[in-house]
Amino acid sequence: MHKIDGPLNGLKVLDFSTLLPGPYASMLLADMGAEVLRIESPSRPDMLRGLPPMVGGNGPGAEKVSAAHASINRNKKSLALDLKSERAGEIIRRLLTEYDVVLEQFRPGVMDRLGLGYSTLRKMRKDLVYCSVTGYGQTGPMKGRAGHDINYLALSGLASYSGRADSGPTLSGTQLADIAGGSHHAVMGILAAVYQREKTGKGSHVDISMTDCAFALNAISAANALAGAGEPQLGGELLNGGSYYDYYRTADDRYLSVGSLEPQFAEQFFHGIGYGEWIERVLQPDQQHALKRDISEVIASRPLDHWMRVFEGCDACVEPVLGFLEASQSVLMQEREMLCDAELPNGETLHQVNTPLSFGSAKPRRHVAGAPLGSHTRELLRDLGYDGEEIEALRSQGVIA
Repeated sequence: MHKIDGPLNGLKVLDFSTLLPGPYASMLLADMGAEVLRIESPSRPDMLRGLPPMVGGNGPGAEKVSAAHASINRNKKSLALDLKSERAGEIIRRLLTEYDVVLEQFRPGVMDRLGLGYSTLRKMRKDLVYCSVTGYGQTGPMKGRAGHDINYLALSGLASYSGRADSGPTLSGTQLADIAGGSHHAVMGILAAVYQREKTGKGSHVDISMTDCAFALNAISAANALAGAGEPQLGGELLNGGSYYDYYRTADDRYLSVGSLEPQFAEQFFHGIGYGEWIERVLQPDQQHALKRDISEVIASRPLDHWMRVFEGCDACVEPVLGFLEASQSVLMQEREMLCDAELPNGETLHQVNTPLSFGSAKPRRHVAGAPLGSHTRELLRDLGYDGEEIEALRSQGVIA
């Protein structure tokens, strides 16, 4: 299997997670060179495997695979293992002699019932780094409650001022609580725990609540509210539509982003649209709605190409709103090496978004797409010391697939 040469070479991760938050976190780790082994149920496969569109499948015996799964689970191995089987615990214990990080995404208590909770596994590995990603955390009144990204954003307060005053909260184009909350904080927590282990020799249990993390993302609005400024309002804050910092529709039904807040940028922006005198209205609170209305009328009078020409040569913090495919084909994303190829099981390649992280050298441009369910099972068991007869017995008993 192709290995990524990155700063996390040597770090070995057992990933028990499915869908998005945990797998996205382990993808980031794998993209940085960690060796990630997914532990997957042979009877209840990750739902992401069935998410359309399906790609590949050309050639004899080749099966189509989910494009999302192929991306989010790239550069990982797959072991199909029934965790409810007693013999599965034996396999996990053997793996823990080599793998020193566990990532799981079950509700609190599930891994304990399987005999794989932190308190059990740490008896075998005192230096084990164990990361649990859940909606509401390992403690508290909602720890056993089901939830999704939309619920975590709602309970964190973020949704209450994300949207428009006349239409209410709106969904983001991506899953903020799942990814910015769960995935990114899981990676930070794991790497901090690994660093601590290097200094102390001790492992730890990293408790990632996606609601906690979403709550922390309130950032500036949280600081203001807790200082007595009151509840942040839909379309009432500096950066959420309460100022001319906003998106504006053009004559050809495209959009322009205007972030010209600082005086030097504001001056260039207002001169660019032909109304330099409007800069005097920026600091007048009672003028904000009227100012935005006037800007909207001006921007709507010309197509996007016109405004791109106007602002191309100046620093006004004004840029076009690109569709995803437009962005992927832009000079910026091409030169930043933000696209890569991943090899599917049948040898075909699939275009994917590359890692955004660079460590002083060229980013990896070729990856291995998410592996078929259990495709590394026999190889891994042989490496753990199981012979062919034992492996066949485990297969016939339904322990592996």
